[in-house]
Amino acid sequence: MKAMILAAGRGERLRPLTDSVPKPLVRVDGKPLIVYHIERLAKAGISEIVINHAWLGDKLVQALGDGSRWGITIIYSAESSALETGGGIKQALPLLGNRPFLVINGDIFIDELPDFSEPDPTELLNGKLAHLWLVDNPEQHPRGDFPLRDGLVAAETLDNEPRLTFSGMGIYHPSLFENTPDNGFPLAPLLREKMALSAVSGSYFPGFWCDVGTKERLDKLERRQQEMR
Repeated sequence: MKAMILAAGRGERLRPLTDSVPKPLVRVDGKPLIVYHIERLAKAGISEIVINHAWLGDKLVQALGDGSRWGITIIYSAESSALETGGGIKQALPLLGNRPFLVINGDIFIDELPDFSEPDPTELLNGKLAHLWLVDNPEQHPRGDFPLRDGLVAAETLDNEPRLTFSGMGIYHPSLFENTPDNGFPLAPLLREKMALSAVSGSYFPGFWCDVGTKERLDKLERRQQEMR
């Protein structure tokens, strides 16, 4: 299975740090965020990683190179203008092939990857178009995103039904992106459309997860990592 790390965001809420470096190169405990992902993907046996980039993308390429230092191959999908999440993945489809692939947001931090150890990712999808990992709602997003109901991620919430937060990690079948715009589009509406058709499965991710979207959360994560040394 191939993987894609989404790394094209501008990182407005992390300015001024992201005025001079792309968001995935912001450091946590001395190491760029994106390198934690690369190391864990390589350890899991994924040998090809696609990384999209836009803002200061040349710095990302210079910092990571071809991936040989991790024993993997990195292929870049350059975006002249931000295509949003869905559009960025669609542009990269020729690099990802015709089989299901893993996608991880470049601005999250996890201690370990989800369990996608099925012999074939198609088995994890089980005929669905996407499989998402959901996490407990963080303090900045207390209402969550989606209910997880009998192994399916639901688009609509029933009365008093708890919701979880989308982690930014998922496995997608290439056909999910059929009949979508070529000029960029967000991923969430597409997923909601397929959820309404019961075409999106999901799992609860119990591990540590942090959306490193602000300087405050970055500082908190930095303190955690230093305490764990």
